[in-house]
Amino acid sequence: MYLPHKPFSSYSLKLHFFFLNIQNMSTLQRFLCLLFLLPSLVLGDCTCESDNEERDKRQALQYKLAAVASILVAGAIGVCIPILGKTIPALRPEKGVFFMIKAFAAGVILSTGFIHVLPDAFDSLTSPCLDENPWRRFPFAGFVAMTSAILTLMVDSFATSYYSKSGFNKGQGGIDGEEKAVGEQEGDHHMHVHSHATHAHGSSSVVENSASLDLLRHRVVSQVLELGIVVHSVIIGISLGASQSPKTLRPLVAALTFHQFFEGMGLGGCISQAKFKGGATAIMVLFFSLTTPVGIAIGIGISNVYNENSPTALIVEGIFNAASAGILIYMALVDLLAADFMNPRMQANFLLQIGANFSLLFGAGCMSLLAKWA
Repeated sequence: MYLPHKPFSSYSLKLHFFFLNIQNMSTLQRFLCLLFLLPSLVLGDCTCESDNEERDKRQALQYKLAAVASILVAGAIGVCIPILGKTIPALRPEKGVFFMIKAFAAGVILSTGFIHVLPDAFDSLTSPCLDENPWRRFPFAGFVAMTSAILTLMVDSFATSYYSKSGFNKGQGGIDGEEKAVGEQEGDHHMHVHSHATHAHGSSSVVENSASLDLLRHRVVSQVLELGIVVHSVIIGISLGASQSPKTLRPLVAALTFHQFFEGMGLGGCISQAKFKGGATAIMVLFFSLTTPVGIAIGIGISNVYNENSPTALIVEGIFNAASAGILIYMALVDLLAADFMNPRMQANFLLQIGANFSLLFGAGCMSLLAKWA
């Protein structure tokens, strides 16, 4: 928060001389003067001191504890809904409802990146509390977000390539080994018969390798997406935990509860498609659910020394938010929306396409509306 300067500051002197001289100018001169002087008047109307008004540590702590409980429960429920598809037939990945839920969640994640995280990064890295050179001479927030998206693409590509080649080589080794062993033990006639069987087996292996590659893609996507969500969840939690203003915390708690619920649905859909074992699924669910509450706890612990307008805090928050925005935007557009909307099953079903598009717009709209409070 920025506070107005006291009377007789440089801002007041500028305003005094402006109104003293404007009376002797023509209409055009007055307009030009106002146009060129307005930016300096606006910049002079702030300082980097924290706003100490309406601080109530006791009441703020009550809101923070309520936030820990509500966000923890909402995040756990949101991430578990798609995973329950194993027991609820309507929520299984092969059902049309699952595509619509995932499109809704992808819209939420996309809106989170564009509407919530990236603007915060620009605000932090262009703050008047930072030196003009270099922070306000170059769009660092956009640059970091772009770099983060490119690095996410590289990690996504290299990880998928590495694991797919590793699995393919193991599969090929097994097939070659079996064929060689049979060839050593049997005659030429048997080898000829076996070659036909191997050809049929090879065709089925191609299908199996394709399914394995899809499964691998889902696993890489779910892990990278959780990384992006976790990064900005920690920053959000620390900011909420460090705040001492009940007026700020009241709407923030409700908004972040819905925020965590919707994001959990998006991540849960990816985890469900990845078909992790029970232990790995539980770890990913717990990791997501606990991240923001842990960030709030950290914020409570450092609330007495934390200054959200300090250069260090602004730079760290800005860079991490920008990196998180790049990851979320890339994942939402490339790995969630593009993959599902170009899926042959959706392409062949016009009603499913309409439903998925509506769900996407509805999710993005709901999350964008929350920006009014958070």
